Amino acid sequence: MKLAVIFPGIGYHVDKPLLYYSKKIAEKYGYKTIPVPYGNFPSGVKGSAKKMEDSFYSALAQTEGILKDTDFAAYEEILFLSKSVGTAVAAAYGQNHSLTTRNIYYTPVGPSFPLMNQPGIVFHGTKDGWVETELVKEECKRRRLPLYIIEEANHSLETGDVRKDLVNLQFIMDKTEAYIENGRNVKES
Repeated sequence: MKLAVIFPGIGYHVDKPLLYYSKKIAEKYGYKTIPVPYGNFPSGVKGSAKKMEDSFYSALAQTEGILKDTDFAAYEEILFLSKSVGTAVAAAYGQNHSLTTRNIYYTPVGPSFPLMNQPGIVFHGTKDGWVETELVKEECKRRRLPLYIIEEANHSLETGDVRKDLVNLQFIMDKTEAYIENGRNVKES
């Protein structure tokens, strides 16, 4: 049995494109999926280290409650699909419970990187207002995490040009599917 747990971001819930389609792909490959619908975050988190930290701890506490009855030992493979602050929550939760996971990290925020010690792939947009591209590049290199950069894309990996966003989403989901299906990282094409 295989399990995929979906960790949303602040304002980026599981029905938005990155998480919606990656969930569908995971299900296609036989993963049972569990969304972690935490919420009730303060407003004005962006730019406030204190509110970001509070949001992280709130999401982590909610995750503990949501997943308290999940028997992770029953699964031969655990995949975490995470977005933004969810990348930190997923990584911390995995560490706190000594889980071995594979990960798809969509637009991790700076504080996520020290926690990201499990294998995975990372997606980042060059116009992401939450974290600098150079920091993402350095941290991914340090952790040997393959990084897929989406030029001109924001924190939702969108550019504002719908056609370009659809092409980018196809690329992102192709890489996501290859990672889910093969359990390995795929080369940039």
